Amino acid sequence: MMDYPLIVFLVSLVLLWFSAKVGAHLRKGRQDLDHADRDDLEVLRAATLTFLGLLIGFSFSMAVGRYDQRKNYEEAEANAIGTEYLRVGVLPAADASKTRELLRNYVNQRILFYTTRVARELDQIDTSTARLQSDLWSAIQAPALAQPTPVVALAVSGMNDVLNSQGYTQAAWWNRIPTAGWALMGAIAICSNLLLGYTSHRTDGKTRRFFILPLIVAVSFFLIADLDSPRGGVIRVSPQNLMSLASYLQAP
Repeated sequence: MMDYPLIVFLVSLVLLWFSAKVGAHLRKGRQDLDHADRDDLEVLRAATLTFLGLLIGFSFSMAVGRYDQRKNYEEAEANAIGTEYLRVGVLPAADASKTRELLRNYVNQRILFYTTRVARELDQIDTSTARLQSDLWSAIQAPALAQPTPVVALAVSGMNDVLNSQGYTQAAWWNRIPTAGWALMGAIAICSNLLLGYTSHRTDGKTRRFFILPLIVAVSFFLIADLDSPRGGVIRVSPQNLMSLASYLQAP
């Protein structure tokens, strides 16, 4: 569900609003709280809201960090491929031409990896990427074994960077906020809204104040889920560097 931020927003909004209403319902029909009990509950409510605010802040910071990491690895991939495209010029002409054609196809597959949202297409992209990586290594391995010079070793090192950069990118896309973190935030948010309803001076359930806190928290959850979702959110990493590189490589 965390890959669908809008669903996160709607579910959290309804659930938190319902929690506040439940808290108000639990208070309804009971005798009024004395001053000491109300003070204790309000202190507890304030502490719970403070803890919730800290959790949201830390989670938002984690989501932003992961988003920046995905952007940095996209740039690193483009730089590694562009550098290797130039380095293969030290290979024999036939090998260099073959490797550069494979690199052009590889760039297109990497762009598709960033832009697709369909799981079936992603499986095909992963298969094509793995096949191209094998072909690229084979294309660089043969001339390197035939002519093991320091100059050719530069092309081999550059190919290592190309293949490694894809692995770093994939690891960054798998690096998400843990499910336990989301569960903790949700539990604290529910407790906060229960206390909000229970300590309210009005227990008729008609006050619009019960809707404000759930809305604020739901918007926060939506933004965190959006930043943390590499493929399902509105805020996504655009492969600008890879697309620019693809245009450069396709130029005559």
